[in-house]
Amino acid sequence: MALKYPLITKIGIPVLIALVIVFHVIRRKYKFKGGVRVANTSYARNLPEYKTYKNVHGFLKIVMEFSIIIAIVASLFLMARPVKTETVSNGTKKRDIYLCLDVSYSICYLNYDLVDSLKEVVKGLDGDRFGITIYNTSTVLYVPMTDDYDFILKKLDDLKTYFELQREYVENYWNVYYYQLDERYYELSELLSYYDAGTLVNNYTKGSSLIGEGLASALFSFPHLDDENRTRIIIMSTDNAQEALSKPLVELDEASDMCKNNGVTIFGIFPNEQVFTRLNDYSKDYDKLAREMKEDVEKTGGAFYKQTDTVTVKDIVNDIQSQKVMEVNEITINKVVDKPAIPAIILCIAIILLLISGAIILL
Repeated sequence: MALKYPLITKIGIPVLIALVIVFHVIRRKYKFKGGVRVANTSYARNLPEYKTYKNVHGFLKIVMEFSIIIAIVASLFLMARPVKTETVSNGTKKRDIYLCLDVSYSICYLNYDLVDSLKEVVKGLDGDRFGITIYNTSTVLYVPMTDDYDFILKKLDDLKTYFELQREYVENYWNVYYYQLDERYYELSELLSYYDAGTLVNNYTKGSSLIGEGLASALFSFPHLDDENRTRIIIMSTDNAQEALSKPLVELDEASDMCKNNGVTIFGIFPNEQVFTRLNDYSKDYDKLAREMKEDVEKTGGAFYKQTDTVTVKDIVNDIQSQKVMEVNEITINKVVDKPAIPAIILCIAIILLLISGAIILL
């Protein structure tokens, strides 16, 4: 144990010793010497009761003086702040995780499986924060960063319903003629418009699947991005098939550079090739788009995954969880802790002794 302000005791204790010495010198100097103060007291002074009282009184005076000195010394140590440096656990390093979903209908199958698999991940979180952004032309902050896991699970269920509606639309109305549309088509369109609304702002002029803008929006949705004490992760699903009608504000490679510069790790998930081919036109090169996305994701220290017939989204999510950046590490720090207990107890005992001895003398 050490003292934070040792100068207090280094000065205070010598001063106290000097004062005690001066007090005893002065008291001895003015002590009564010779003569009789009161006549005819020898009988009383020789009584056993008197001798006992005198001895007790002298002893109590010593106790009082000793108690005062100890109380002052204990007070000096308390003022000097006794401390101890301890290695203490400061909890665990927590993570901020954003799910960044390209909600183009062409990857509805991937998104459906992804939100379903991530429900188990969210149930296992403890203190980590989770958020969701969805985008097509524009980005919607669907779930701001939060540790309200019940709310997150509810919103994942809502997204699962959304992607289920998208799948129904794709399977029944993706390439049909106008005269083939039925009543269910209009019901489905109305239901989907609720979810689509915020993600299609200015899509007639800007286009769709603006992946770079979607990723950048997720990045800058992290609260306190300059706080280096949090691990930040983006799990992004997209087919990287951008259909811009004008130059996007941010391209995917630029957005991934921003993530890298801000210490944010990206895990990218790419759809099944068969589904991609069926839902995109032949001008889209599956391998080229996958390769470009892989380069942009891996530069942040993350990993790139392809959904295949043998690699399911659940397998991918399990692998993401096993990545080192997803590990939750205990943080220990050296912390200076106040240790006032011993001098405080001594001070209390000294005060109690002083009060008791003083009370006995008065009685």
